[in-house]
Amino acid sequence: MTSPSTSETVCASCSTVGSGRFCSNCGAALTPLACAGCGATMSPGARFCHECGKQVASTQPAEASGTTTAKVGAGGSLPWIVAAIALVTLLAFLAGNAFNSHAGSSLDAPQNALPQAGLGETGPVDGTAPDQGAVRAPDISQLSPQERADRLFNRVMTLNDQGKSDSVLFFAPMAIESYRMLSPLNADQRYDLGRIAEVAGALPLAKAEADTILQQNPTHLLGLILAARIASLDNRAADRASYESRLAKAYPAELAKKLPEYERHDADIKNAMGSVKR
Repeated sequence: MTSPSTSETVCASCSTVGSGRFCSNCGAALTPLACAGCGATMSPGARFCHECGKQVASTQPAEASGTTTAKVGAGGSLPWIVAAIALVTLLAFLAGNAFNSHAGSSLDAPQNALPQAGLGETGPVDGTAPDQGAVRAPDISQLSPQERADRLFNRVMTLNDQGKSDSVLFFAPMAIESYRMLSPLNADQRYDLGRIAEVAGALPLAKAEADTILQQNPTHLLGLILAARIASLDNRAADRASYESRLAKAYPAELAKKLPEYERHDADIKNAMGSVKR
């Protein structure tokens, strides 16, 4: 029914005063509805047609019902969604910590290989133990490519002198790659690379470096020493004798040049000359 003083309508279902087509309290229709069976106009809030007796469909508007259902559904499931997200996040966090812990333990060996290779020590890399206060965390970012190559060369040679063949084979590929990154190589670098290849058993590479040194300087002491060593390992006695003979003849003049690589590898030169028949 309609209030006599206003245009507002009193809901027939809950007696709430309202306006528009539907009650704001219960959703019942405030305007007359047409019967779906006979088309007769029915009073607001009527549940059955007064002409044919057909039951009236729900008086709650479809759009209002859908909206209400959606809101209830969203409101009811929201806490569960939040809880599920929180649970997944927690599981992911725990799994990440477990993985990092496992990965950290499995990566200890490669990380520790850097100090072993002499890349993270401030102490000597000639096999002697550095002072405890001299050891710090590895920081190879401050090393130049040449410094890295030198450190790895020293480490491989030290391990070879100690008879640690497994460690030599572990570090040799790193050392070889570090020298290849220095291209173009000079005679000193080629000798270092050849020696690493020699102790690692890569004789073709070692021979190639010796040949290259001698092509550039046929009397270079380090080239002759390396070539003689490779010939000995290849059981080429005649070639070894030839290289040693050339070494003995070239020694005085070459040593007088005082090349930096001769000073650096002074021990190798003295050992080689000690075994040469002159």
